[in-house]
Amino acid sequence: MSPTAPPPLIFDRALVNRRLDRAWARAQPGGGADFLLTRAAEDLGERLSFVKRRFALAADFGSPGPHGAAVLAAGGQVDRLIRIAPTFASVGVGAFLPAVGDLERLPVAEGRLDLAVSLLALQTVNDLPGALIQMRRALKADGLLMAAILGGDTLTELRQSLTIAESEVLGGASPRVAPFVDVRAFGALAQRAGLALPVVDLDRATVRYADLIALLGDLRAFGAANSLNARSRRPLRRAVLARVAEVYAERFSDPDGRLRATFDILWLSGWAPHESQQKPLKPGSATTRLADALKSRH
Repeated sequence: MSPTAPPPLIFDRALVNRRLDRAWARAQPGGGADFLLTRAAEDLGERLSFVKRRFALAADFGSPGPHGAAVLAAGGQVDRLIRIAPTFASVGVGAFLPAVGDLERLPVAEGRLDLAVSLLALQTVNDLPGALIQMRRALKADGLLMAAILGGDTLTELRQSLTIAESEVLGGASPRVAPFVDVRAFGALAQRAGLALPVVDLDRATVRYADLIALLGDLRAFGAANSLNARSRRPLRRAVLARVAEVYAERFSDPDGRLRATFDILWLSGWAPHESQQKPLKPGSATTRLADALKSRH
């Protein structure tokens, strides 16, 4: 039997980590480019508030910025928190235990955690199924995983504008916007990872920008510039950039001239299997016929 083939190297992980380190070293409190992380962290706090339990040990896996860790520390449900980031510089300081590790090789023992979270980090791993499996294995039985990633139609306007502009000006387009997983595929990956009772939903944010340069500036400030392995190493030509701006304005602007940018945050919650959890009924075990249940009573 042949060994399992390694996952394709879609992303340059070293470049991803360098850009995130640089972005957060320069970040200014309240600077605004972290609006997606702020949104995701607030959503994490709200979602956890509906889970009526305490977590003795939790880990924040790779979330850029301190937002998720701060919400977990302030929420009162977590006793001890580990924050895992690619370098000590990016871990930062706070009410947590710092640890260094990559999302594709998680430095956590099996069956140790009560809670695992990750905010807006998993969309740039080469082996998303493997990362989810590692996170599930790090959980104790009946431990909870909550993860938010960028997916769906994120940056669809920019992707379309770049493709059209490069095709017109250069006669072909190079990959510049990362591929994103959709809701259905994310749910299938959760099941493949062995999570029980998985739930996946989508939170869409439509952000408006004065112009293309403002959008690109936010992406750079967030550390989210092109990190695809197959990316062109040449700077985008001025003629192409000008045409991108024209196409974007023609197709994706509001009546006031501002440009729309879509960001889809996909949320996953699931549990490490435990005998106490609800289980689906076995086929043929129903005691009432569907036809009888649907009959109207007079």
